[in-house]
Amino acid sequence: MRVLFFASVRERLGTAECEFDGEALPADLDALREALAARGDAFREVLAQPNLVCAVNQAVVHGNAALGPGDEVAFFPPVTGG
Repeated sequence: MRVLFFASVRERLGTAECEFDGEALPADLDALREALAARGDAFREVLAQPNLVCAVNQAVVHGNAALGPGDEVAFFPPVTGG
């Protein structure tokens, strides 16, 4: 599973992406958020933003969503520029 971070989310985290594989693969979006939040305060703060947008395989999702090994998950602020 590939996780991408865009715009101000990327800037605040200091990274554009991370990977999950093996047995530690989060089963759903809530579990992914928990796994990322465990990486430190910056991740915890960014993921707690109420307006944070999440997309799974380039489709915006709301709430929790099931995830699979080949999925691409992206987090980005509600307004991004080109």
